[in-house]
Amino acid sequence: MVRHRFSGSEIAFRIVLIALCALIFLAIAYPLYFIIIASISDSTLVSTGKVLLIPKETSLFGYKEIFQDERVWTGYRNTVFYTVAGTLVNLLFTLPAAYVLSRREFRARRIIMFSFVLTMFFNGGLIPTYLLMKDLHLTNTAWVFILPFCVNVFYLIIARTFFEASLPSELYEAAAMDGCSHFVYFIKVALPLSKALISVIGLYYLVGHWNDFFTALIYIRDNDLRPLQIILRDILLSNQVFSGGAGTGGDSGGYAQRYADQIKYGVIIVSTLPILVLYPFLQKYFEKGVMIGSVKG
Repeated sequence: MVRHRFSGSEIAFRIVLIALCALIFLAIAYPLYFIIIASISDSTLVSTGKVLLIPKETSLFGYKEIFQDERVWTGYRNTVFYTVAGTLVNLLFTLPAAYVLSRREFRARRIIMFSFVLTMFFNGGLIPTYLLMKDLHLTNTAWVFILPFCVNVFYLIIARTFFEASLPSELYEAAAMDGCSHFVYFIKVALPLSKALISVIGLYYLVGHWNDFFTALIYIRDNDLRPLQIILRDILLSNQVFSGGAGTGGDSGGYAQRYADQIKYGVIIVSTLPILVLYPFLQKYFEKGVMIGSVKG
């Protein structure tokens, strides 16, 4: 077995490359790690910069305060429903529309695609949109998170490009010779070959629904319909008020200040942990999916 010997310049290049990758990893990983240790450390030590690598005077008070609030569990329930139902509806509309617009024999596809793209540059604005939702009786209902914005044009373009570039026309011709309709071809051939596309677009839609608070801020008044992001925002704002010294007792401000950062960083962990847990299961499709449309062969 012949071993390949690296030249001095190649070894130096590899060392620099490894060091650069390590720095990039630390720049990404350390803020996440700091949020975790800050959420269980004494807030006074965190604010004075004494917590850098290991937690100090650990306490789970912040998480205890967050999860003792019944609104958090209501918000979790609502957000999970909005995220799952909204993502399914998004895919239900986006994927068939992208497939139809990818078919060259569909003559109206250019006009329809232009109509979709036009909405990326022009919209009715906040007030007309609110009036429309009100006239459709969607305000203060769960459906306002799911139905009105069920197609993202950018993701539609990505899906259409995938169907055009990755599914050869000969594949449909072979299926059509066996009596396969467009609907059957889409369900039994196109979708099974589009796992990377579905995973990536589904993840984008899912993250968008999970982080959506603006919709609730504008259209929701019922506390039982509010998503997790709004609940955590209220907890964070009320915590900031007390940490500033407000309260009925003389020591309430100082007591809250001691645990202010624990609650603040705990809110970040609570709101992002489900997405971080889900991502590794979709990672194998993500690398392939993000390259959709970049190379056409």
